Amino acid sequence: MAGEITTIARPYAEAAFDRATETGQVEAWSGALNLLGALTSDSAMAAQITNPGIPRDLPRDMLLDLGGDALPPEARNLVKVLAENKRLSVLPEIAKVFAELETAHKGVRQVHIRSAYPLDADQQTVLAQALKAKLKAEVEITVEEDPALIGGVEIRADDLVIDGSVLGKLQRLASELHI
Repeated sequence: MAGEITTIARPYAEAAFDRATETGQVEAWSGALNLLGALTSDSAMAAQITNPGIPRDLPRDMLLDLGGDALPPEARNLVKVLAENKRLSVLPEIAKVFAELETAHKGVRQVHIRSAYPLDADQQTVLAQALKAKLKAEVEITVEEDPALIGGVEIRADDLVIDGSVLGKLQRLASELHI
C-alpha cells in the first residue's frame, strides 16, 4: 500500500516542486506541505478526511482555515484539487516526496542504512565518507537497527542497493540452490 500511496503522491509533489522552483518559493512550499502533512496525519483529521459521510468541502475548508496565511495561494489550490479528487489523505506522502526532491535538488543523496547491530558515530562517519566517494555527492544518512539481518548492513540510496547482510547472503544462496 505504501508504494501505491507514493505512486499517487509523486506527480503532485513533482508538480509542486517544479512550480516552487520556478517561482523561487521552495522554502514556502516546503513549510506549507509539512504543515498540511502534519495536519492530515492527525488521527481526528484523518478520520474526517476518510469518512465517506462527510462532504469533501468540510475537511478541505478545515485544512485551509488551519493553514491560514502559512499556505501560499498555489498551495491552497493544491488542497482544493486534492479534496476534489478525494486525495487529501496523501498529503503526508506528498510532503515527504517534496522533501526528497528538495534534498536531491541541493545535490544531497538520501541514504538509508539498516544494520544488524547499532552503529557508533565513528562507523557512521566512515560509511558516510565511503558513500560520498562512491556516489560522488553529499550524503545524508539515516540508520536503522534491524536484528533480522543477522549481521552486516544493507545500504539503499535511491535505486542503488548494497546488501552486505548475512540475511541477504543466505537469501541469495537459497536462490542459487533453488530452495
